[in-house]
Amino acid sequence: MGQKKDLTGSEKSKIVRYLAEGCSSLKIAKLLKRDHRTIKRFIQNSQQGRKKRVEKPRRKITAHELRKVKRAAAKMPLATSLAIFQSCNITGVPKSTRCAILRDMAKVRKAERRPPLNKTHKLKRQDWAKKYLKTDFSKVLWTDEMRVSLDGPDGWARGWIGKGQRAPVPLRRQQGGGGVLVWAGIIKDELVGPFRVEDGVRLNSQSYCQFLEDTFFKQWYRKKSASFKKNMIFMQDNAPSHASKYSTAWLARKGIKEEKPMTWPPCSPDLNPIENLWSIIKCEIYKEGKQYTSLNSVWEAVVAAARNVDGEQIKTLTESMDGRLLSVLAKKGGYIGR
Repeated sequence: MGQKKDLTGSEKSKIVRYLAEGCSSLKIAKLLKRDHRTIKRFIQNSQQGRKKRVEKPRRKITAHELRKVKRAAAKMPLATSLAIFQSCNITGVPKSTRCAILRDMAKVRKAERRPPLNKTHKLKRQDWAKKYLKTDFSKVLWTDEMRVSLDGPDGWARGWIGKGQRAPVPLRRQQGGGGVLVWAGIIKDELVGPFRVEDGVRLNSQSYCQFLEDTFFKQWYRKKSASFKKNMIFMQDNAPSHASKYSTAWLARKGIKEEKPMTWPPCSPDLNPIENLWSIIKCEIYKEGKQYTSLNSVWEAVVAAARNVDGEQIKTLTESMDGRLLSVLAKKGGYIGR
């Protein structure tokens, strides 16, 4: 008599479904027209779960070497296990052993993208949310700069961080280096820009205002009606070039004064919906690990990605503001998810 065929993948799936419906193994065997013992054997094997991995003995290091590793991990945040051990002149230790030793005193983390909020920051975020709770956000122009580099977005580094330590906060490079600085705005369902800051230009108060004059005001704002200009609220963050007395006075001469410039709480990129637009664009231009060989090529990629962002996507971002304000109040000024 020939040996019975093993259960097929389809049959195994059906067994799981029948068990979830409360069927007995005998009933399942009748439904599948299989031997009852075959069904029982599959159920028993599947319920045993995975075998617990047996930890292999790892190479021991001396107590003195262990202290050196701990000090090195504290001094070299986000370093690799190899770099930490090499700095201690400990060689010949395999990666699995290095990581196992470090797990007792550290953990792998990414660099923190957001600085910690103190009590004052949280109070100002709550006050801001209360002030603008009844605002018609379809009238708000949300603006920001984004720096795009040739090799991909910053902040992807991972490495070992000692327990009890905070991951270092990387500087947000807004100009200089191998990349392009881009400015844009969104209002209701419309994208303003993007506009490219001239290579090598450092954005201080004077150059920032001149940039707005040559791009935003001449190419977009001047075409709007008087009623639109009267009701528009202009949002920008608290970067020094934005919040300086020079820039404030210059914008006032352009008609953006009194309540028209939106006050902005400190350390609050999570409250600006244009940050989500930057994420959409970066995901597009850096997909599949794409890199660029020239500043012009990365700028062309930004323009192409921005062109593919439709009005509905932008409207979803700008209409999220009521929910963001409520989240800030619910979290008592803490960071919210974006």
